[in-house]
Amino acid sequence: MRKTVRILAAIMMIVLLMGAFAMTASASGDVSGAVENTWNAAQSQIKNIVNKVIFPVIDMVLAILFFVKVGTCYFEYRKQGRFDFTAPAILFACLLFTLTAPLYIWSII
Repeated sequence: MRKTVRILAAIMMIVLLMGAFAMTASASGDVSGAVENTWNAAQSQIKNIVNKVIFPVIDMVLAILFFVKVGTCYFEYRKQGRFDFTAPAILFACLLFTLTAPLYIWSII
């Protein structure tokens, strides 16, 4: 009986705290206009960071993975006599996609 009272007290305390700290969020006005204005204000900074930091990091990771996978496929070829092209081909396609993405990604967005 005492354990049930403690559990009920804890649940009621949680419900009261949720009610006390709950904040309603309502959007009045032109929300899409605010989002567009924010994007237009920060567009050049975002493009600069993505083009000079994000894409080169992704390219480097994909290049390392590609060469490691080609190496492991070669050793597997020497061991079993068959070469699996699937994983290196997918990694190469992803690498080409990310290398050329800065040329056209901003016209899409």
